Amino acid sequence: MPLNTYSPSTMTRSLAKHVKVVEVGPRDGLQNESGPMLHASVKANLIDQLAAAGLTHIEVAAFVHPKWVPQMANSAQVLQLITRHKHVSYSALTPNMKGLERAIEAGVDEVAVFGAASESFSQRNTNCSIAQALERFEPVAKAALDAGLKVRGYVSVVVDCPYEGPVSPSMVADVAEQLIDMGCYEVSLGDTIGTATPGRMLEMVNVVSQHVPVRQLAGHCHNTYGQALANVLMLLEAGVTTFDSSVAGLGGCPYAKGASGNLATEDLAYMLHGLGIKTGIHLDRLVRVGQNISDLLGRTNGSNAGQALNGQAC
Repeated sequence: MPLNTYSPSTMTRSLAKHVKVVEVGPRDGLQNESGPMLHASVKANLIDQLAAAGLTHIEVAAFVHPKWVPQMANSAQVLQLITRHKHVSYSALTPNMKGLERAIEAGVDEVAVFGAASESFSQRNTNCSIAQALERFEPVAKAALDAGLKVRGYVSVVVDCPYEGPVSPSMVADVAEQLIDMGCYEVSLGDTIGTATPGRMLEMVNVVSQHVPVRQLAGHCHNTYGQALANVLMLLEAGVTTFDSSVAGLGGCPYAKGASGNLATEDLAYMLHGLGIKTGIHLDRLVRVGQNISDLLGRTNGSNAGQALNGQAC
């Protein structure tokens, strides 16, 4: 039998036949790179390669103050340099009205706003309370919708907070519901520090899905403790069909020095394809993209599947 082919059994017949993968490497991954800002052409080339590998939802930029996220200072230039494809949605993070205006001018297809499920994380990340952050995002979401853009929401620390510890699932549900109410078509639930285990992830999503339809939920699993794929599988069984990931696992965990962070897109695609779930991703092409960007950044490829499959190709 060829490598990683699978005929779905009764165990997997209830799983989705297709999963949407949201590639966050060009934004969530690269924004954590230390050193000088990467040239816009490097980022644009990465985005074009990801689109060629079959990714149809790519988070390409963040329109934030360069003081806080220096690597995203050339976001507008990146959007000017990419080769546009009608079947690809190019999104950007826009935390305020000024950021939204810049994103619209740059020609994004959708924008994202972000909240947190703990007060301490909200204060550290946005310098305001959860309620104040959500109030700040309301006019941003409305203006984006009025401009014909889709709006996506993020909720950080949905299981554990690095400052407060365990987070109440009801708090996650409350923030997610408010993001939906302000017009977000989808809310991504982020295990920001990667401490979640499948049982705790299931407990959280079961509570949240009582307030937000599971079809409007996405999973953003970090791999700090090696639990990302197990958590994805649990979310799949709960009915979630959209997952965020980062090519080559770009982006570390800022709250655990030396630890891995984002789930690698190659690893996610390898598992999903092995379950007979379609993603539209050409894994062989994606593996090359991941290795190329890892070599360019002078870092070890953070994808286990990417390293293994790249080794077979050599």
